Amino acid sequence: MKILLVGASGTLGQAVANTLGVHHELIRAGRHGGDVQVDLTDDASVDALFAKVGKVDAVIATTGQVHFGPLAQMRPADFNRGLQDKLLGQVRLSLAAQHHLNTGGSITLTSGIISAQPIRDGANATAANAALEGFVRAAACELLPRGLRINAVSPNVLAESMDDYGAYFPGFEPVTAQRASLAYQRSVEGIQSGQVFTVW
Repeated sequence: MKILLVGASGTLGQAVANTLGVHHELIRAGRHGGDVQVDLTDDASVDALFAKVGKVDAVIATTGQVHFGPLAQMRPADFNRGLQDKLLGQVRLSLAAQHHLNTGGSITLTSGIISAQPIRDGANATAANAALEGFVRAAACELLPRGLRINAVSPNVLAESMDDYGAYFPGFEPVTAQRASLAYQRSVEGIQSGQVFTVW
């Protein structure tokens, strides 16, 4: 397959690239690096991305910024960060990708465990992740008759990221990026659609 991987330089993206790159052709995309560059918060940038890469068999997003902070101090602008980046960024990618997928193609997005298991200071992240999963379930219904699939992967906090995020996840059992990457393989190479593959 020809696979577009957005967020390829991140911890999770690198693991997904290692897993899928063995048997598939990967086009690595990132905001500043990779084979091609893209800013998922910008319509024109996403359109330019697909103008460069053309038709693909799968699109994967392993990227998305959210705001972590106390609810008592949160401003609408803080909350908007996750909406514009993690949520709308991946939705924007999906809306464009549907028109550049070969028959049988798939889209795989990334949410996270706190969509279902909230943490302190994580209201923005929970909202963005939960909304993303809702989008996947609804979009799958319209994509399926067109021969296309869409899923999300919801990983636990990554073992490789515990130094940065461990304080937010007390009592959570982290998973390795490599283990999480298998869910992306399942989404891309499998047959299911409208699913949230949890790696907890």
